Amino acid sequence: MEYYDVIIVGGGPAGSACATELVRAGANVVVLDRETFPRTKLCAGWITPQVVDDLAIDIDDYPYRFNTFDDIVVHIKGLSFELATPQHSIRRFEFDRFLLDRSGAKVRQHHVRTISRSSPDYAIDDAYACRHLIGAGGTRCPVYRSFFRDANPRAKELQAVAYEHEFAYEWTDSRCHLWFFDKGLPGYAWYVPKADGYLNCGVGGMAEKLNARGDSIKAHWDHHITQLRRTGYLGAAELDAKGYSYYLRGGVDVVRVDNAFIIGDAAGLATRDLCEGIGPAVSSGQRAARAIVDGTEFSLDSISGYSSSYRLVRGLLEYMFINRPTPSRRPDKIRTSNGGAGQ
Repeated sequence: MEYYDVIIVGGGPAGSACATELVRAGANVVVLDRETFPRTKLCAGWITPQVVDDLAIDIDDYPYRFNTFDDIVVHIKGLSFELATPQHSIRRFEFDRFLLDRSGAKVRQHHVRTISRSSPDYAIDDAYACRHLIGAGGTRCPVYRSFFRDANPRAKELQAVAYEHEFAYEWTDSRCHLWFFDKGLPGYAWYVPKADGYLNCGVGGMAEKLNARGDSIKAHWDHHITQLRRTGYLGAAELDAKGYSYYLRGGVDVVRVDNAFIIGDAAGLATRDLCEGIGPAVSSGQRAARAIVDGTEFSLDSISGYSSSYRLVRGLLEYMFINRPTPSRRPDKIRTSNGGAGQ
């Protein structure tokens, strides 16, 4: 059995940010992930300048695709306006590998199945053992399932579902575009250009509200792509979109049990206005590492549950996504199981 000071389950931005800080402090760390890196990761790949700062990334030295768009074009109910707010886009396929390689931690491909505790240590599948255990394995993280599910049950009203595709495409508009509430979507659709001829298109919304309407995220994807083709943002590229779900920030009451921690999507930290998860993931990973190294309290209370700095914007989006009463199901609006819209 391999023994480590810290085992991190999950090699995404939360896990790699945590590993970087721990290795820097001299800890013996291994990252376990069921996938080999680089691996495909469904994500729009939009990162904020704060993420770049938190990770101390030198943009000029970053070896993979990195795009900066100075403007975000927001579309709401037929109205469009530009927000001068520089943001960045990366390809998660490349970004996650870069962060994990840079961390200096050992990495093992391993599908975690069972975790046991024999105080003060943790054992994983009779193959790995550690003193400190970090759950960074996303929504279905086995560390969350083993030690935190009862204390932090998932709130169904905070579950977001997304449907997207990233593909090679020679885009002509370098700006990021966001469409809010189109066709009653309790969320938004996006067009995120990546450097060197890649594009990510997708839609996201709140699962409970979609279900209550008899709606489907697939139907909104079909509508979004039709609109992109009609308005000239997208040509005849073949698309093969896939879906996933995660949770927005709620009351995360317990994030440490003895020497086990949860961070990132395992703790459900995506923002309540723009549903952005990379920033909170990175910040939570770094806080967990500091708690282990310095013996300080591990708390996620200071990590903001919002992306926007505009109080009016974040209040409106939170209301529309989460707090707005869900309308009753209307037979004439029910979506068919294959994503078609009833008339």
